[in-house]
Amino acid sequence: MTDVLTDDQKTALRERVRELMPQVRADLEALTRIPSVSLDAFDQAHVEASAEATAALLRAEGLAVEIVREGGRPAVIGHRPGPPGSRTVMLYAHHDVQPPGDESLWESAPFEPTERDGRLYGRGAADDKAGIMAHVAALRAHGDDLAVGVTIFVEGEEEIGSDSLPTILERHGEKLRADAIVLADSGNWDIGEPALTTTLRGMIRAVITVSTLDHGVHSGMFGGAVPDALMVLVRLLAALHDDEGSVAVPGLKEGVASDLDYDEERLRRESGLLDGVHPIGSGSLLTRMWTKPSLTTIGIDAPTIATSSNTLVPTAAAKVSMRIAPDEHDLDAFERLREHVLAHVPWGARVEVELDERGLGFAADADGPVYDQARAAFEDAWGVAPVDIGVGGSIPFVAAFAEQFPEAAILVTGVEDPDARAHGANESLHLGEFETVCLAEALLLARLGALPA
Repeated sequence: MTDVLTDDQKTALRERVRELMPQVRADLEALTRIPSVSLDAFDQAHVEASAEATAALLRAEGLAVEIVREGGRPAVIGHRPGPPGSRTVMLYAHHDVQPPGDESLWESAPFEPTERDGRLYGRGAADDKAGIMAHVAALRAHGDDLAVGVTIFVEGEEEIGSDSLPTILERHGEKLRADAIVLADSGNWDIGEPALTTTLRGMIRAVITVSTLDHGVHSGMFGGAVPDALMVLVRLLAALHDDEGSVAVPGLKEGVASDLDYDEERLRRESGLLDGVHPIGSGSLLTRMWTKPSLTTIGIDAPTIATSSNTLVPTAAAKVSMRIAPDEHDLDAFERLREHVLAHVPWGARVEVELDERGLGFAADADGPVYDQARAAFEDAWGVAPVDIGVGGSIPFVAAFAEQFPEAAILVTGVEDPDARAHGANESLHLGEFETVCLAEALLLARLGALPA
């Protein structure tokens, strides 16, 4: 297959991106200083400021920009038409971030970007303000010579579930329609090893509430004859897994992940698994994390140790997060979970299982000319061919885009690496990789612009 770009074109883009990086980094640091946490408990004026800053960056690159609010946090939509007859590419990122959490766990202030050992530390430095700046850098690299139309969509509530995204797609979908969609909210296989994310697990969150008494009673007077809610809840949670640690809920779908080299040593290093603690489940490690279901208890409502008394607890609840196979329907998975829990209720306890949140997974048909050019752009940028990976986490908005724009080729890319620690303390961005990401996107736009119509 004849390459659509010459070596001189590739070299010119590489040099241009390198020249741009100091200002790109400065703009990224300015965005990172805005504590744009979208959770209700935080000051939403910062999310507004983040949207305004993002809009200013896009206007400076010649895009027509609007900030839209459809019942949720502000999203930014910018558009710049391409030459007549050219393709249109939509570039997605999000400007809201996770809370910093316990700031004592950070080695530097979470909203003061700080470089250490070639990494830029700060909340949102990787997830996903670097995604915004990768798009901006690609536009800057082309200047007035961009051969495709570009729409940039920067969401403001990805970290809280994208609740207003369906309304945005309904009311503004035609503005976002494109031949190719680049969703910059994932990561690469490793430092120096690029990847395209072709599968994402779906998810449901459910709350299991147990009641055994209409009020708390003395544990010495009635213990041994009356069940307490916590002992029932513990038995129900234990019934969610088999002895291997695999999900015990029957009827759930599962798949087989890509055959990549990922051993237990790498799992321990990347996850922080303690010495002596064994991995759970069956099948390859990547299959367990990417294409099979998993269940995690993420919260329990019960008396704390500090406030506990010698009382049989009348009511207790747990929130569970279940990741499901990329092709599993989220509501089907919830019904199977609900039926399984209710089938294991001991002693006639009263149990309710309520749906808290849900999201579909994603499996790409990763073939065709857009994917071919994406793989070529990544190989040009990194010097090695990309691999196709799955992600065990869920990004429900990807399925929303796939449903809204079925004819578009959807590329899930990103700036993160295995040590980015997105959502955790000391989130960081590898600056060398970031430059390569910016180059890869600039090359991709050039390649798509050079494809025959």
